[in-house]
Amino acid sequence: MSSTRRLPRARRRARGAARTLVAVLAGLVLCLGLTLVAPGWFADPAPGTASAPVDARADVERARETLTALDTVPGQSIARYYREAFGTAWHDLDRNGCDTRNDVLRRDLDDAVLKEGTNGCKVLSGVLVDPYTGDRVEFVSGTDTSARVQIDHLVPLAWAWRHGAEFWSDEDRLAFANDPDNLRATAGAVNQSKGDSGPVEWMPPAEASHCAYAADYIAVLGEWDLGVTGDDRTALEQVLARC
Repeated sequence: MSSTRRLPRARRRARGAARTLVAVLAGLVLCLGLTLVAPGWFADPAPGTASAPVDARADVERARETLTALDTVPGQSIARYYREAFGTAWHDLDRNGCDTRNDVLRRDLDDAVLKEGTNGCKVLSGVLVDPYTGDRVEFVSGTDTSARVQIDHLVPLAWAWRHGAEFWSDEDRLAFANDPDNLRATAGAVNQSKGDSGPVEWMPPAEASHCAYAADYIAVLGEWDLGVTGDDRTALEQVLARC
């Protein structure tokens, strides 16, 4: 395995273009006066049916296909993991003037209050609905309070190191550590409980979050061409089977 195992940048850009096209088409449908119902992972089915929403089913099927295509690896590394291999936290790789942590806080917090004079970057406060528990967490920036909301790497850096990232270039590891698709604002205690655990060791406390977590986890593995152990593959397959 080498750094070329990562999905080529051109294909990553193509994925982004496809997402943009979908958004544009959705907007056109709305302009025509059609009603779109936002799908949910666990929306109640209509009476007499047991079908999941169409988009949710498509996401699950896509996750299954991606998982099947992933290499099975031992989940061990030659060299010992060290955090600095992924660069220092946090960077401004998209050059929007804001570091990745504040980008994620602005994206994931409700009622975010931004500090004046920071070009809309520095988040002072907000409310997080934790994606792993559903709990509401008040965020206030400060030495003693910021840790209540932390940024979780969906696929942990140490886990990624053991499943292929050890052989990446420094540039790719830095990009992975700051990839917004692999980042979630979460309650500090939940993030600490997860640590660098993989799917066989850890799933969100709220069972209702398992499907989205597994699908998003698999999407990151596929996007970055990381391998998966047999045990983690089985754990993910079992989650998807219940979705």
